Amino acid sequence: MGKIFEIMGRSSCGKDTIYKHLLERGNVPLNKVIIYTTRPMREKEKDGVQYYFCSIERYESLKADRKIIEERTYNTMYGPWHYFTVDDGQIDLSKGNYLIIGTVEMYVSMRDYFGEGNVVPLMISATDGAIMQRAMKRELKQEEPKYDEMCRRFLADKADYADEKLEAAGITRTFDNNGELEDCIKEIEKFILEETK
Repeated sequence: MGKIFEIMGRSSCGKDTIYKHLLERGNVPLNKVIIYTTRPMREKEKDGVQYYFCSIERYESLKADRKIIEERTYNTMYGPWHYFTVDDGQIDLSKGNYLIIGTVEMYVSMRDYFGEGNVVPLMISATDGAIMQRAMKRELKQEEPKYDEMCRRFLADKADYADEKLEAAGITRTFDNNGELEDCIKEIEKFILEETK
């Protein structure tokens, strides 16, 4: 029986980069899971790569059909953005291990849906300074930077990833991404290999 490894952490902590490297390196056997969102696609993003980008109408249809496993809604400066995992056949634990990017709330919902022990959190940590630098660098690359949303997200993430929330969800292990990215990735690979023995 396979497991779902969920990478989580504050915006700009490096989780997208770590996710990409873990899949590309192939040192640990992991299948990709892509979640859905109603937020607008950023420059250089592609549908079906970072997310499945969909309309509010499609989101509401999937919800009505009871196809949504878990969901989160963020009230942004641009209106509500929904992020959600769909029961669309991507996950079959009899066929191996999976890697997904999510949040603390998503981890709890996925754990409740797939069962205790079948979903393993990979919490990525970074300092406030590192996160702000990475977020600013990302926004500067956008044709129309959204600095107000960047700041809102930074403050919201401080609350969403507070120690008491991690503790309540049973997330005790973190992976430090303040220094060398390669060291962080190797530590995660080692952890996954131990979890899948």
